[in-house]
Amino acid sequence: MSGKGTEGVRHDRRGLIKAAGGTLVLALTSVQLARGATLLGVRVWPARDYTRVALEHDEPLKFSHFVIRDTPPLRMVVDVEGIDLTPGFKELVSKVEPNDPYIGVIRVGQNRPKVVRLVIELKEDIKPQVFSLEPVGPYQHRLVMDLYPVNPPDPLMALLREQATPRDSDFAASQRPPEADRTLARAPSAPPTRRNEADVQRIVTVAIDPGHGGEDPGAVGKGGTYEKTVTLSIARRLRELIMADSGMRVALTRDGDYFVPLRTRVAKARAVRADLMVSIHADAWIRPDARGSSVFALSENGASSSAAAWMARRENEADLVGGINLASHDRQLARVLLDLSTTAQINDSLKLGNSVLRELERVNRLHKPRVEQAGFAVLKAPDIPSILVETAFISNPEEEARLRDDDYQEQMARAILVGIKRYFAKNPPLARNPLT
Repeated sequence: MSGKGTEGVRHDRRGLIKAAGGTLVLALTSVQLARGATLLGVRVWPARDYTRVALEHDEPLKFSHFVIRDTPPLRMVVDVEGIDLTPGFKELVSKVEPNDPYIGVIRVGQNRPKVVRLVIELKEDIKPQVFSLEPVGPYQHRLVMDLYPVNPPDPLMALLREQATPRDSDFAASQRPPEADRTLARAPSAPPTRRNEADVQRIVTVAIDPGHGGEDPGAVGKGGTYEKTVTLSIARRLRELIMADSGMRVALTRDGDYFVPLRTRVAKARAVRADLMVSIHADAWIRPDARGSSVFALSENGASSSAAAWMARRENEADLVGGINLASHDRQLARVLLDLSTTAQINDSLKLGNSVLRELERVNRLHKPRVEQAGFAVLKAPDIPSILVETAFISNPEEEARLRDDDYQEQMARAILVGIKRYFAKNPPLARNPLT
């Protein structure tokens, strides 16, 4: 008979249970490693500036890429490791639009076990940026492929070509309701002054910045309205109104559903030598009863209220959600650009903001009766008066419905235009950008 007592038997059983548990953990870990990552979604964002391809997945992935230029067709190859070919990958094929400026077609295949290969046929030579993003906001891990052209379009030349294109002003006038002409007529004319020939030729350039876009949806209303959609629609309406004015020209920082980093928005406004910049947004707040329109300018000495500080933090996180390739940015240069804002620029921005605010209160109640200030990154152009307009609270169901309404969007655009014209009437721009 064995010399083990009851305690010895219990000890052996505990050891067997521990060993079995350890074996089970190892087995589960092995299964998980064998499974690899799961593809959660694929997205393609075409734009004139660049095309972005984004893969969202639940685990980090390794990847490599190269461009084949020596044999046609021109193409980029991306190998994604640690994942299997699934139907989700094949959705990429159908997501490429015929008018994509840079992508012809995408082919996908299982290159070898746990390695999926993407072959992207290109319409022109590119400078690709391929990078990964950690989980943030509504997204898990992402693999991002940004396809920038080797010869990017010149924004100033594009603006001049657009200005030179004839427009059917009679048709534009026929689409304008009678009250619109009365609204625009309220904008005062500049007082007569002695001007030289260069001043007579002066054309005012306005940069309109539709907030968010692409991977960055901005705030989302209870009814499913995306801030990025509303801001682009209002911006396009404002552009059409400005283009109808022979003394003004306009450039959009984005004219489609794609992501533009905050620093790039500022750079675009400077590239077209803008005389002012208006960034268009739609508020969101933790309470659904918050409502009203607001205007913000930059602050050198902290936010004018806790709400303004919160709003600036939320808007400044757009780069994190939209996804920028930090390795490709000169951080020191970016810091210098965004720290050169002057007191004069802020003072001019406050004047512009007040002019626009006075017009917005004719369309919607105001959230605050004065221009607020905070450290919005998109307002930090050192030489351009810049304001951020929160058109309404998209988090308020009633205001969300108004933001979706065509008439409300048109009224907002017209109010901003009248405010801009009032500002220029009192603050004529310097003769630094004559008509060419």
